[in-house]
Amino acid sequence: MTTSTLDTHLKSAPAAAGGKRRSLKPGWFLVSPSVALLLLWMIIPLGMTIYFSLIRYNLLYPGENQFVGLENFEYFLTDAGFMPGALNTLALVGSVLLISVVFGVLIAALLEACEFWGRGIVRVLLISPFFIMPTVSALVWKNLIFHPVSGILAAIWKFFGAQPVDWLAQHPLLSIIFIVSWQWLPFAILILMTAMQSLDQDQKEAARLDGAGPIAIFWHLTLPHLARPIAVVVMIETIFLLSVFAEIFTTTSGGPGFESTNLAYLIYNHALLQFDVGMASAGGLIAVVIANLAAIVLIRMIGKNLTNQ
Repeated sequence: MTTSTLDTHLKSAPAAAGGKRRSLKPGWFLVSPSVALLLLWMIIPLGMTIYFSLIRYNLLYPGENQFVGLENFEYFLTDAGFMPGALNTLALVGSVLLISVVFGVLIAALLEACEFWGRGIVRVLLISPFFIMPTVSALVWKNLIFHPVSGILAAIWKFFGAQPVDWLAQHPLLSIIFIVSWQWLPFAILILMTAMQSLDQDQKEAARLDGAGPIAIFWHLTLPHLARPIAVVVMIETIFLLSVFAEIFTTTSGGPGFESTNLAYLIYNHALLQFDVGMASAGGLIAVVIANLAAIVLIRMIGKNLTNQ
């Protein structure tokens, strides 16, 4: 390249860069209304929640609104239901994630490895619970499966001569975990089954020729290939599981006592049962902080996973 040609390229580079910057302006102009609407949609409720959390606001006494500072936060954190609610939330999220990931990987691997007639129908049936509304699925489990008199489990217990168990009264949190896992396990199966179809079959054939068995192929090829989809499943399910409400409201109402109360139901209890909007707003902000911290940790975990791969 001659000197004159190099000078021409250097002179044209800033102009090209400036033209690229100018071409971005119409894009920002077109996107800005959506961004502004989204910010208003988020900022206005958040601002009202912050405002209510700083005042004493009870629906039974609407005229007695006064600034109390961080008093609502202190009351919520020292409430008798906060610690059981936080522990139940942690147990619910951890248990459902464990069930979803373990059984999701196993079921997806079996469906991918086994060839049989009607496999497509089985896939549809396995995924279908995910599309059922939480309230409907909770009612099905409450009245058709867990019912101590007319439920399916009660009939099985009676068939073997055992005393039926009132699951929602004696094991409320475990019952909620079963209901939520039944609803979210199909999501994990769908994501992991789709990921398995992208696995290079030549690697599996080469491993078989080298004498590797099914367990070795699954452990050294399939499972590392599923690391990224598993991270996505964990992140998405965690965000939604932190706000489980319909299943608890429909079946146990958080009881007996606080045995099946999570943070979402505790906030509902303060807002619409005790009419303490200020304290419920403080609890909502605390729940938002916890959810954002969990999301940041999970996003960083996924980022490291993507970087390693």
